[in-house]
Amino acid sequence: MVPASSPRLQDPLAYERRFWSRGVLRIAGVDEVGRGPLAGPVLAGAVILRPGEAVPGAVDSKQLSPEEREELNEQILRRAQAVAVGAASAREIDRLNILRATALAISRALARLPARPDHVILDGLPLLQLDWEHEAQVDGDCLIHSVACASIVAKVCRDRLMRRLAERYPGYGWHTNVGYATEEHREALRRLGPTPHHRLTFGAQLDLGL
Repeated sequence: MVPASSPRLQDPLAYERRFWSRGVLRIAGVDEVGRGPLAGPVLAGAVILRPGEAVPGAVDSKQLSPEEREELNEQILRRAQAVAVGAASAREIDRLNILRATALAISRALARLPARPDHVILDGLPLLQLDWEHEAQVDGDCLIHSVACASIVAKVCRDRLMRRLAERYPGYGWHTNVGYATEEHREALRRLGPTPHHRLTFGAQLDLGL
């Protein structure tokens, strides 16, 4: 069952309409997921909606159950003008730091769109490390429909990836914790040590003394 729209999105396309009315048609809403986990990539979604067309029920992914996110992800893929994802691996996070890796994931998502966007809007604060001109909006995933759609796409894609990796690396609970620092995950790290998908620069969180 897809939930009703958030009260803050009673006109879910209000932000996009400001640009569409001026002939700025390719509005790329962008959101990322996975800055905080101990394992797995940081992953960004970018969504360009068709002018005037919303995806009913698409709100911030954190407000949705896994089943709702999966259902809405399929609707977004069918109804949006363009959808792309980009990722930065745990090794890239270790090498670059999490902010630069996040910017890299976003850049990769934007570069994979079939046409260059006319305007880019991110969830959160401006990202100085990002080499694309952009606007940012705190709580953008609650206030801007294309960003909400991007949050769903990013979350579904990353969760699917972590569940696949869980088959290759059993014992860490990635089927359910998707790489986040649950007690089960921490205990597995103490017993089994890190995998190639763990972020070693998060050593204090990993309880490895790195």
